[in-house]
Amino acid sequence: MISNQTKIITQPKLFTIFAKDFISQTDKDKVNTENNDTKNTEFTESKFIENEKIEETKESKIEMAIPLDEPFDDDEDEENLYEHYRVKVDGKQELLRIDKYLMERLPRVTRNRLKNAIKGAYVKVNEKLVKPSYKVLPHDVITVRLPDPVRDLKKVEPENIPLNVVYEDKDLMVVQKPAGMVSHPATNNWTGTLANAVAYHMEQNGEDFLGLSHRIDKDTTGLLVIAKTPEARDFIGKQFFHHTIERTYLALVWGEVKEDKGTIEGHIARGKNDRRIMTVLPDGERGKRAITHYKVVKRLRYVTLVQCNLETGRTHQIRAHMKHIGHPLFNDSFYGGNRILQGSVFSKYKSFVENCFGILPRQALHAKSLGFEHPTTKEWIQFDSELPKDITDVIEKWENYVKYT
Repeated sequence: MISNQTKIITQPKLFTIFAKDFISQTDKDKVNTENNDTKNTEFTESKFIENEKIEETKESKIEMAIPLDEPFDDDEDEENLYEHYRVKVDGKQELLRIDKYLMERLPRVTRNRLKNAIKGAYVKVNEKLVKPSYKVLPHDVITVRLPDPVRDLKKVEPENIPLNVVYEDKDLMVVQKPAGMVSHPATNNWTGTLANAVAYHMEQNGEDFLGLSHRIDKDTTGLLVIAKTPEARDFIGKQFFHHTIERTYLALVWGEVKEDKGTIEGHIARGKNDRRIMTVLPDGERGKRAITHYKVVKRLRYVTLVQCNLETGRTHQIRAHMKHIGHPLFNDSFYGGNRILQGSVFSKYKSFVENCFGILPRQALHAKSLGFEHPTTKEWIQFDSELPKDITDVIEKWENYVKYT
């Protein structure tokens, strides 16, 4: 079923998600191979890497993998739907197959599960996908992501909560989340979440809830896709992992954004003083790589409506990135947007802005469109939604302010 406020566009954008990650015959022909089990083969057009021949060194002590942050109740980072580990290989490490190496550092994870993660393109070395035969090298940085649907199933109780389903078939459903609803149960929010509502909806249809594919913030509105089968969950999850899913947001931000379009890059990490607030850092080991592309939709003197496209999906990514470039989201209490940051000092203007805050008592952010490859048909499907009334009402007020003052 499709709601009358949401458009779906289907087009034959046929492609294989991992085409860019697999080795073509042309690539292979370019490689000069060596008759050695530890040959080095890095392909110009491919992300797969193998080992170069190195001299073995003395065995070093085992350094355990570091589990990354656990999700908060408003955490929309899709990586937190997985067990996510990172380990830096010691400088004296001997040649060792990556699955055996990780077995020593992830004692609770079975070797088969690790092998499946490597084959399924969930393990990277130095930001590149690797083959199961890869042997770790000194100073390699390994990241591992293991799907963790069990965490979802343990905590979600079906609840009869109104659910805006904009599209549904046997493989997946697309829903529109309202403001004020947490995506997934967590501390202090075990009930009343989107996941509870979806679990009930699927239970009524005789289906098992397998967990969410991604999240958006509690006070952000917009579209989410939910897989209904293990196959669809894996297929969609890999699209999120490889950043091939297209997500477009609309945000009202403070100030006049001068450039018509731009890209914001910077690692995002939790703040040291308040872990609920994300901080943008220079590229480095701390934090997670984050890229946001934006373009101006409309300038309204003291605020600007911008379209944001996510290349990565980190917690508070748009909110933190826009604050980082001096344009926090309108009425975003976490990032300073709930104060008058631009405009005059006159009481009439102050009353106008405070009235807008009252109409829109949350950050002005909406997940407007969502596009991905269908797990069964392999067609590219695109969903688009209308801005919610609270945001459109505030935009209209700013339009009138610009027009009549």
